[in-house]
Amino acid sequence: MPFAIYILGLAVFAQGTSEFMLSGLLPGIAADLGVSVSAAGALTSAFAAGMIVGAPLMAVLSMRWPRRLALLVFLVAFMLVHVVGAITPSFSVLLVTRVLGALATAGFLAVGIATATGMVAPDAKGRATSVLLGGVTLACVAGVPAGAVLGQALGWRAAFWAVALISLPAVFAVLRLVPGAVRADADVPHAARPSAGRELRALRRPRLLVVLLLGALVNGATFCTFTYLAPLVVGVSGFSEGWVPALLALFGAGSFAGVTISGRLSDTRPMWVLIPGGIALLAGWALFAVTAHNPVAALVLALVQGTLSFAVGSTLIAQVLYAAVEAPSLGGSFATVALNVGAAAGPALGGLAMAAGSGYRAPLWVSAALVAAALVTAALAEAVRRLRSTRREVADVTA
Repeated sequence: MPFAIYILGLAVFAQGTSEFMLSGLLPGIAADLGVSVSAAGALTSAFAAGMIVGAPLMAVLSMRWPRRLALLVFLVAFMLVHVVGAITPSFSVLLVTRVLGALATAGFLAVGIATATGMVAPDAKGRATSVLLGGVTLACVAGVPAGAVLGQALGWRAAFWAVALISLPAVFAVLRLVPGAVRADADVPHAARPSAGRELRALRRPRLLVVLLLGALVNGATFCTFTYLAPLVVGVSGFSEGWVPALLALFGAGSFAGVTISGRLSDTRPMWVLIPGGIALLAGWALFAVTAHNPVAALVLALVQGTLSFAVGSTLIAQVLYAAVEAPSLGGSFATVALNVGAAAGPALGGLAMAAGSGYRAPLWVSAALVAAALVTAALAEAVRRLRSTRREVADVTA
């Protein structure tokens, strides 16, 4: 695996830390900038919206740029908006920086996935993708807790400065290690060069749309429970608040293990992960909901479900890239959109379930329902595929 891909993973680690660290910083931000905690929560929503809109938009914008230039532009922009966020006294300006930071993150991730998979053999897309997603999981394990500790010790602005500083070595490394001084399509015929229209047509294929939907459903299940894990383990499992960082880190450690498993199997034996992993994931969420009152079960299942969630989710992303081989620039961006739609919809559905009076176990049942929907969708899609294949065979015989 080229070392440059690990550098891209470092940048994704900084971006993942930025995306999730606000959960521990909102009270300090609200007090410092004179807004309510609920108003400060708009910073999280703004980032999610920017990711969903920004992934395809930035991918199209940078489609004909040299990939190294695109990565540098997005990474420098990401770093600078965090510097502005760290020094601004205005909540409105901070809100704008979150949107711009999300656009830069979405663009970097979309181009980064295309760059990473383009630097490896055609049958190693899953391994390359797992390195980048490993940056996100490490952000959950180390970056987010470290940001919370830093925010408590030195104030929330210190966490923003830290994210900018982590990004700085990645800028120099991308400049030095990532190929792309000239356009990637410079030596290919005009008809074969990147085209937004041609790639968008390729992205309308049913198989790809199904895999994107599955990715959104599984990621929605993951972040539905992850978002409300703290009140669940305190209010139901009986842990003290001091245990919350440990449980979040345990879930994050499982997610890193899941990405590692996906990296080893998603290129050669994806169904070994998707079928048994999907069934086990559904059973695990249901078991977690039933046994959430048991502290030992909560500890074990936080690790197990983190592992299964990211093993299945990462494998689905790899399948998106294989299905989108004719859309190398936009395939990664649509995978990013699917993940962030799930990351936004899952917690929203979990919140609605809790607001309806179902208690802190509700997100676990919602997670189970979302995975069940993914399994049913996959089964129906496979049944339709086989039916169409049978009809074609009959048509060929009768012809």
